[in-house]
Amino acid sequence: MPIVQVSILEGRDKEQIRQMIEGITQAIADSLQVKPEQVRVLVTEVPPSHWGAGGVTKEQSRSL
Repeated sequence: MPIVQVSILEGRDKEQIRQMIEGITQAIADSLQVKPEQVRVLVTEVPPSHWGAGGVTKEQSRSL
């Protein structure tokens, strides 16, 4: 049973996340030749204050 973990910034609507899960599921099922029902996708939404790149949080970079 493949398990995919995805971390994304908060703020996307439920439909966008649903479509992402559907797309990831199909890609994994096709590439590993497993049934879509066997694929698990875990989505973690991270607040901008907890997402950093280059020593700066996303929250900080939005205010620059």
